[in-house]
Amino acid sequence: MTFTNTLTDPRVGTTLSRMFAAAADDDFAAAGIADRPGGFAAMSPQEQADAAARIYMPISAAGGQLLYSLVRAVRPATVVEFGTSFGISTLHLAAAVRDNGTGRVVSTELNADKAAAARRAFAETGLDDVVTVLEGDARETLADLDAGADFVLLDGWKDLCLPVLRLLEPRLAPGTLVVADDVELDGLRPYLDYVRDPANGYQSVTFPVEDGMEISCRL
Repeated sequence: MTFTNTLTDPRVGTTLSRMFAAAADDDFAAAGIADRPGGFAAMSPQEQADAAARIYMPISAAGGQLLYSLVRAVRPATVVEFGTSFGISTLHLAAAVRDNGTGRVVSTELNADKAAAARRAFAETGLDDVVTVLEGDARETLADLDAGADFVLLDGWKDLCLPVLRLLEPRLAPGTLVVADDVELDGLRPYLDYVRDPANGYQSVTFPVEDGMEISCRL
């Protein structure tokens, strides 16, 4: 029996290896982020995205494999990702969609240079036909989403994860999985408090991979 896993396609594997290697060299100090007037937190989301234009801030390899497995199992028609960056997580999502034989990935990115680099990565791996990158503020670009959100990855600026989730909630059917990366970062606390409160309609569990992923099922 032959099993299909696009993550093992040489084009995908080579691209991911190159991107993970580049991400290992992420240097916030060299990017001058800490030296910005008022500090990074004082910037607008667009200013933050532009300041971090050279920084990958990726999911881990194990986190990518988890996302791939979840999408394979759920078989969503539309995967929505908040925070493309250079496209490492998107490639894992797109590989799963490709192997499912159905579905698409709609991803969002604030920085124009990162969006362009991600599109090049999708083209060189042959996955560009299942990925759409919406450039701009996700709170605006996802407002006009033309379908339900059947699987959601929240991995953009942490203070925006809750507003983006609230924006998408009318499109979340019961059983939809919502995954947020970097549980250990302080900026995600309002989001975690929200999805962990049973009154808000989620069953939520923390998965211990790298900085933690919060996996929440819409009830």
